[in-house]
Amino acid sequence: MGSKPLDAASSIFTPGAAGSSTSWGDEMASPTVANPNQNPLDQAQVDGSAGENSSGLHDGSYDVEVKLSDLQADSANPLFSVQSFEELGINPEIMKALYAMNFRKPSKIQEKALPLLLANPPQNMIAQSQSGTGKTAAFVITILSRLDYTRPKQPQALVLAPARELARQIEDVVRLVGQFVQGLTIQAAVPGAVERNARVESMVIVGTPGTAMDLIKRRQLDGSALKVLCLDEADVMLDTQGLGDQCMRIKAMVPRVQQVLLFSATFPDAVMGFANQFCPNANEIKLRRDELTVSGITQMYMDCEGDEGKYDVLAALYGLLTVGSSIIFCKRKDTASGIADRLRKAGHEVLAVHSAFDGAERDEIVRKFRDGEGKVLITTNVLARGIDVSTVSMVINYDIPMKGRNDSEPDPETYLHRIGRTGRFGRVGVSISFVFDRSSYQALLQIAQHFGIDLVRLDKDDWEQTETTVKRVIRSSRAGTNLKA
Repeated sequence: MGSKPLDAASSIFTPGAAGSSTSWGDEMASPTVANPNQNPLDQAQVDGSAGENSSGLHDGSYDVEVKLSDLQADSANPLFSVQSFEELGINPEIMKALYAMNFRKPSKIQEKALPLLLANPPQNMIAQSQSGTGKTAAFVITILSRLDYTRPKQPQALVLAPARELARQIEDVVRLVGQFVQGLTIQAAVPGAVERNARVESMVIVGTPGTAMDLIKRRQLDGSALKVLCLDEADVMLDTQGLGDQCMRIKAMVPRVQQVLLFSATFPDAVMGFANQFCPNANEIKLRRDELTVSGITQMYMDCEGDEGKYDVLAALYGLLTVGSSIIFCKRKDTASGIADRLRKAGHEVLAVHSAFDGAERDEIVRKFRDGEGKVLITTNVLARGIDVSTVSMVINYDIPMKGRNDSEPDPETYLHRIGRTGRFGRVGVSISFVFDRSSYQALLQIAQHFGIDLVRLDKDDWEQTETTVKRVIRSSRAGTNLKA
């Protein structure tokens, strides 16, 4: 994936110009689109390479910016950045799990973050880093290092996520990193997981804001001894009506928290003010904007003949969707269900999940997808953030992500989170976005300009070349760790 800026002039719509074709992709000028004759695999392999000494995470060559809350902090201190987990003095039982997980050295973001996260006295942190760089492992190591293991029934850390699927995944990571830690207790706080009037008596609680708030209000969860409060996908947590209010109320109900952590792949400028209020005097670690797009993902698009034509293209792509595993993102729940029904009637095996399914059913569908019982998952933005399934090699943007009143503007952050479901931990992957009219094309173009993306155009009229191009990228995905971190 290239990173050269796009020519803004290429957004001018001139049907019929430069030839007889009037396809929406023909609007895109040559400075914008990667050479269709160039093998995208070559660039993808360079961008996705983690090297022989990879820790299993995408290390890349990106720069990590660190903003210290304390101007007296000594950046010359040898622990300001570390090259090994051993330098941090981490609990040997946690180290044993990291070795078992093939985490031999910290990722780039962990090199900078962990010394600050583990410092005493505890310090708040706002951390932004692209998908697959080890953010989850960083805050889980921090939490496990803060616990008092002589109090196994006392809640001491609360991790909040915007969706139950992500909360369940984080719970799995806590169990994995803490698998050898004696006395560790973990519990989920998602809808249906805790019986009414039952006490929450575990050291680490992972849940969604609404359920966690209700448990604290009903005194089922004693927050008086909570040491760490962590928000994953913090930008959407703070920026979404309802979630932000719930997070603020939870924080007010646990006043003795010593450390507040906000983690996300994106922190739009509009959210940072709120984040700084929620997490005051925080150290900040982030990637530069031009490094945000996920390396190793070849980003493509296809012209479709009208909205209905998107389904026809998707059905034709089905064979490619099952080379690895694939996620198809739609705007609406009824669209996701409708596509799934049509594909099943055509004899294809697909899974579908969105917020209309009840919690237990959603857990089971995601489990099936993780375990490979289904290779194609159709969903909405409910799974756009944080969910990691290591086998995902392709993401389809059936609908271009939009935001604002009446979907009036493109949503680069959601696009970034969606495509980040593939290309995990330094592997390569493919994202394909469908455009079918001027509006959808312009939205994709603005997202490409926002991140400086080189898009590869796939020709729906030359399926042989399309299949060859996509398969070469997918099948080059290197074997690596399948850790959910």
